[in-house]
Amino acid sequence: MPILGDGHDTLRAKTFTRRSLVMGGGVVTLFAALTGRIYHLQVVERERYAMLAEDNRVNVQLLPPLRGRIFDRFGVELASNRQNYRAVLIPEKAESVERALDALAAYIPISDNQRQKALREARRNKPFTPITVAENLTWEQFASLNLNIPDLSGVEPDVGDTRHYPFGPQLSHVLGYVAAVSERDLENTDDDDPLLRIPGFRIGKQGVERAVDRDLRGKAGVRQIEVNAYGRVIRELSRDTGTPGEDVVLTLDMEIQKFTQARVADQSASVVVMDIHNGDIIALVSNPGFDPNDFNVGISHARWKELTEDPLKPLINKALTGQYPPGSTFKMLTAIAAIEAGVIPPESTVHCSGRMSLGSHDFHCWKRGGHGSVNMIGALKYSCDIYFYEVARRCGVDKISEVAHRFGLGETFGFEVPGEKRGNVPSQAWKLATTGEPWQQGETLITGIGQGYLLATPLQLAVMTARIANGGRAVVPHILRSVGATSYAKPVPPSIGIPDVALDLARQGMNAVSNEPGGTAYGSRIVSDTLALAGKTGTAQVRRITREERATGVIHNDNLPWHLRDHALFVAFAPVDVPRYAISVIVEHGGSGSKAAAPVARDVMQLTLERDPSRRAAMGPSAGIAGKREG
Repeated sequence: MPILGDGHDTLRAKTFTRRSLVMGGGVVTLFAALTGRIYHLQVVERERYAMLAEDNRVNVQLLPPLRGRIFDRFGVELASNRQNYRAVLIPEKAESVERALDALAAYIPISDNQRQKALREARRNKPFTPITVAENLTWEQFASLNLNIPDLSGVEPDVGDTRHYPFGPQLSHVLGYVAAVSERDLENTDDDDPLLRIPGFRIGKQGVERAVDRDLRGKAGVRQIEVNAYGRVIRELSRDTGTPGEDVVLTLDMEIQKFTQARVADQSASVVVMDIHNGDIIALVSNPGFDPNDFNVGISHARWKELTEDPLKPLINKALTGQYPPGSTFKMLTAIAAIEAGVIPPESTVHCSGRMSLGSHDFHCWKRGGHGSVNMIGALKYSCDIYFYEVARRCGVDKISEVAHRFGLGETFGFEVPGEKRGNVPSQAWKLATTGEPWQQGETLITGIGQGYLLATPLQLAVMTARIANGGRAVVPHILRSVGATSYAKPVPPSIGIPDVALDLARQGMNAVSNEPGGTAYGSRIVSDTLALAGKTGTAQVRRITREERATGVIHNDNLPWHLRDHALFVAFAPVDVPRYAISVIVEHGGSGSKAAAPVARDVMQLTLERDPSRRAAMGPSAGIAGKREG
């Protein structure tokens, strides 16, 4: 065997040295990489990973702020927040969710829907997650729950906040209501407020609540809670309750609102009272109403069905969305159009025999034997249809239409409560565009007495009356007085360009209606030199009276089914000498404007004048609100 020499040992030594260097270099490189990574994690990314670790330990939750309150013009609270007494169930603390619900039902009412919802949430969520079983409990129910809590395993009493409407149906159409944010709400808005993502958060769905929802909503609060790896809350670290929503003040007078609602109780009716100079809405009533608190707590199926099937339509805001033929309340505008067009001098008379023929058609006056010869003021006083048929024929529908628009009919005003309708003011071009048929002269005649295609809302009729009373100024109605620290300016409205002589004749005619014997509303006058009102009655047909019925005698409203009776209307302003307020009243299927609507307007207007701050100030401190009424 050959013996290896020193050369071979040298070669082995060199090979070992190279391998050692390579391995050593690799180890050094590895340690350098590890050191660099550790440095990156612990130094460069220290804040990021510290924050992630903190996020695993600390959760941040948004807290809904208190919603702003709503007041009337004198500081009466119309919408507020009250304590919401709730029953909460924590599944892991109960032996059985089903048995816990059974035990709880012995002390507070739990519907099938509430029970099924609680069971559903118990299956979906972690066992330590609280489940709200019932809320808006009465104090008696909440006290009973607290008293018997030792016997209710897993159940805990809880107190939150909820919206409250102390006047219920009396303001339902003005205030609207709040309800939980729905998926549809999120899909149909570009509002990125994180409050909308809080489970159960409520937003305004109708009325003022909806119109100024962002201001009422406030700014979200924040609380930090410490949780373990399973998400269980260990403790609360900090809490910021957020910023409450802005308070809102309305132009309404709640005393007048309440009185008006009571005055039309059991009727399908609407009443609007407004200041003729600045557009303040003093009362806005649509009867019947509904209780907005029902929607806040979650309306039952039975109650929803009852509301939707009620023939008096309590869910509809008739003051803004009800569209009615204005009937004879429109005759002032026909008279004004005729004077402005110069087609008839005011002192000229038209003979009313009770019937007027046009071609093969007869047009009848409401008074079977006619009124004889009447001038313009007399025609308004007695509400003579024949006079206004003739005036409308001479004037033409397009002139009447143009004047009606200037008085606010066929227009919307940007009113803060959503939902106002435009109504309809016909013209020759309108009919051709709508039906493809040319305008007929007979349609001009019935437009002149406020029938046919003509439609108006109670709000529009109040605006029309205000513009007659204030000297032809384009006053616009509004109901918001202030939002937070922001007060709404009330600029002097511009003129609508009506001659003073025409406005004066319209006012004289309305005064004769209410304050001269024989006037259609003389029986509903305010017997006072300082509070007297001037008004105009209206009766709008909802059915066609046939020639055969006229020959045998028109069926009296009292003998007709309710839905076939005429609508009763009345508009007025007061005081006569120094006008301040306008009112419109519509009683659906009330029969006669003089009998059903005028007495309501008289009583509401008298209270409005008695509560007028300027009048009370002039009378001195002894003039109490509840003082004896004049007349």
